[in-house]
Amino acid sequence: MGLSIALVLLPELGTLEAQRIQWTLKSSRRGDLPPPGESTQQTAAIVGDFNGDGLIDFVIGCRQTAPALIWYRRKADGWDRIVIEPEYLTIEAGGAVADIDGDGDLDLVAGGDYQSNQLWWWENPSPQFDPNVPWKRRTIKKDGKTQHHDQVFGDFLGRGKPQLAFWNQQAKTIFLAEIPPNPRELDAWPLIPVYSGEAGEGSRDTFKYPEGMSACDIDADGQVDLLAGNTWFKHLGDGKFKPTRIAEIGGLIQAAHFKPGKYPQIVIAPGDGTGPLRFYECQGDPTNPDDWKGRDLLDRPVVHGHSLQVGDINGDQRLDLFVAEMAQWSGRNHPPDNPDARAWILFGLGNGQFLKTVFLQREGWHEARLVDLDGDGDLDLLNKPYTWDTPRIDIWLQNGTGPLKGR
Repeated sequence: MGLSIALVLLPELGTLEAQRIQWTLKSSRRGDLPPPGESTQQTAAIVGDFNGDGLIDFVIGCRQTAPALIWYRRKADGWDRIVIEPEYLTIEAGGAVADIDGDGDLDLVAGGDYQSNQLWWWENPSPQFDPNVPWKRRTIKKDGKTQHHDQVFGDFLGRGKPQLAFWNQQAKTIFLAEIPPNPRELDAWPLIPVYSGEAGEGSRDTFKYPEGMSACDIDADGQVDLLAGNTWFKHLGDGKFKPTRIAEIGGLIQAAHFKPGKYPQIVIAPGDGTGPLRFYECQGDPTNPDDWKGRDLLDRPVVHGHSLQVGDINGDQRLDLFVAEMAQWSGRNHPPDNPDARAWILFGLGNGQFLKTVFLQREGWHEARLVDLDGDGDLDLLNKPYTWDTPRIDIWLQNGTGPLKGR
């Protein structure tokens, strides 16, 4: 059985809707699901319906020891653990999914860290899933500079099919890769450099590389745009992009309509560093940096806030934010770097304002995902700490679990 708790709220900001939410913890530390392996450095958390049963599964990426990728497939009473990549790879944070080979199922992308100059994709073998047979791994990028922290798919070129955008941190470059007609036959995809330079990193308390990546139609022209670090990028044609800086400090970046208006608003949180959680809205031309105005959403900096998710958590048809801090980013055997790490839920009021609640304290978070993990129609939380109390996976189920769909 899982541990059930009520949402922990800041007293002055509690709401009836928030207080009614109950969360049930399922943790590998309690035997509720199997741990991913022996690695104490858990880097990637990637979600998707990989077997087409209508239920969202998740994949955990690890470095330090094999296996490198582990798939958790939802079943009626929990999750199966299936190894996708049994070999040792230095998987970086990030990851993305798309139907790369056009066969109707989701394939998986992940990149190498500072030790690797490679970016890979794994072919989904659906419907023939054999736990003893790993997924076929192929390369997208096999040379150049190292570190590939964050990827996203989107039709940034307006071709009617998605392309892959990814950071190459040690090159300080964002690349765009069109899926080739014969992806199974190539070991390197053609790359278009989108941008080279800084993207909000390098401030006093931040790490020295850019990170964060997502996709949204920022200027309301009907075409999806790329967001990365502290900048959004508009495609001008012929593979050329115009960067518009939104903020001084970059990091994890998400865009959505938190209030009515022509243009979405943008939220930025620090990833591997310390800085504000800040909300930006356009008050004029979205391609003019001066027309983006920001305000802080918390009264203190976020310390290594490597989790930023958007979704309607309480079902009121208004978008909310989940933000959480890492407890540890140094060596596994060190005391926690941030022992009072917090996780917040900011309930959106539909007008760009939020009710701030503390979800949990003194727990480490990294690459958290806000997604329906049990198929009952509400949003749950997946947490995979980086190196705090690892190997470990925590799942927080909202309001229990209803009848499973798709099985």
